[in-house]
Amino acid sequence: MNRPARLRRLTVLAIGVTTAISLTACGSSGSEADGGSASPKASPAPKGIVDQRTASSVVDAYEKANNKANATRDAKLLGTVEAGQVHEQSKADYKHWPTWTKKRQKTYSTPFHYRARQFWIPAASSGVSWFAVTARSVKDPKDPGGLLIFDKVGGRYKMTAAVALDAKPKIAVDKHGFAAPVDPSRKVGTLAPDEIGERYEDFFETGGKEAKRVFTPTEDTRESTKVFTERNSGESGRWSTTKYDVEDPAHPAVYALRLANGGALAVFPTAHTEAQVLKPAYLYNSKITPGPNARVYNPTPRIAIINEYQGQGLAELQPQAKAKVTTLEYRVTGSK
Repeated sequence: MNRPARLRRLTVLAIGVTTAISLTACGSSGSEADGGSASPKASPAPKGIVDQRTASSVVDAYEKANNKANATRDAKLLGTVEAGQVHEQSKADYKHWPTWTKKRQKTYSTPFHYRARQFWIPAASSGVSWFAVTARSVKDPKDPGGLLIFDKVGGRYKMTAAVALDAKPKIAVDKHGFAAPVDPSRKVGTLAPDEIGERYEDFFETGGKEAKRVFTPTEDTRESTKVFTERNSGESGRWSTTKYDVEDPAHPAVYALRLANGGALAVFPTAHTEAQVLKPAYLYNSKITPGPNARVYNPTPRIAIINEYQGQGLAELQPQAKAKVTTLEYRVTGSK
């Protein structure tokens, strides 16, 4: 996946190397042979789900395959290193390619490289199968870049989520340098990570009647509310009505990491449909002509156009505060 406006601007740090803690025996130092107790052996250092070298090779392989796939819009090739919600959006990018300007096409197909990588690897004992990377694909060190998730799919690690950062996150690590995953179903403050996507869609459905109670106002919430408020404005509002309904994400996996301040950083999927329908007075003598995003899936003029949007976002959760969505991005992935 290559997003000109976002993930081509990533940053990554370098996670601490696992350090073994040597244990010193207390009490008698005698051996079993002379009747003393044997000195206990040092406990082995805990391991991560992958080591940093392996994680780095996974990112290298992704970068190489993604650049090659972007050059020719080869979704099959991209699918060897990418899956999940991010792959849904990448496939949509390839589908919409003919509608883009030459400038945007050039930017998207230009090879990128993840810089300043920092790996956030959970311990092998954590029970999760994924690790995270913060990185940037531009040289500006002030750019916070993005957060990438690599999960095991079909026996190999693939990128399954990628979101832009508004600031470098202060992710908690233990004394061995391992990141702490958060149970997606466990509430942190007003929401659990796996509740964010569905609850957020209320901004599109109702303008946020319920969502405003659990989300902090941000640029994203204001823009989403604006979509609802202006859904029937303009010329099209004279002859059609538009509404939004929450949908199940194509890929429901949610990823969350503990922050140093006790909160959680959650990468979540989300989805909705946009239905534009002719008003009764126009049903028998008019049709709606699909716009560019809908036309690539179905160019036929019709009395109702239903577009499917698949999204992914980033939110910060705090025990004593409302959820704060800092990144949100959608793609039109179908139209009927």
